[in-house]
Amino acid sequence: MRDDETVTGWALAARSGDERAVEQFVRATQLDVRRYVTHLSGDPQATDDLMQDTYVRALRSLPRFEGRSSARTWLLTIARRVVADRIRSHSCRPRLAATDDWQSAAERVQPRGVPGFDEGVALAELLAALVPERREAFVLTQLLGLPYAAAAGVMGCPVGTVRSRVARARETLVALVTDAERAEPGRQPRTLAGAAAGAGAVV
Repeated sequence: MRDDETVTGWALAARSGDERAVEQFVRATQLDVRRYVTHLSGDPQATDDLMQDTYVRALRSLPRFEGRSSARTWLLTIARRVVADRIRSHSCRPRLAATDDWQSAAERVQPRGVPGFDEGVALAELLAALVPERREAFVLTQLLGLPYAAAAGVMGCPVGTVRSRVARARETLVALVTDAERAEPGRQPRTLAGAAAGAGAVV
């Protein structure tokens, strides 16, 4: 993920139909959007459709984007609405996906054979155990690196609420990792506990 100022610049340039800027904007944000909609929806099978819908809406709305917030925050807000609309259209609440589904989603995000793959799969599996609100706050701030204020804007809640949800998510994840290590020593990467406890924190 490129820095927010650069990405926002591409989004602003894309408003006038700069195809190169559009391409750079999409490339710079697509991994974050994929991770976010996968974790938020709880339905890895729907990820590609959700991503497509997000970018269709975003590109249609680009002429109205004025850069008052970062382009990434603006785009993730659109992604959140896309997921909400899908859930509403299916008349159901977000569900927790099975471990096999989360592993498949993680494999699509991070190819096997690169450093940290096993840890990435393990974290995806653990995130499935969190309630949706805490999972979303954790993903936005700890995995995508959004400042708490920006995450609060995306989620439509106070900053304090985001901080509380992240703290509780960390506690749950650390407890799950600790339990897993006690049950099967060596199976879960020990560095994952540290990652869950504080990696990627941005105030």
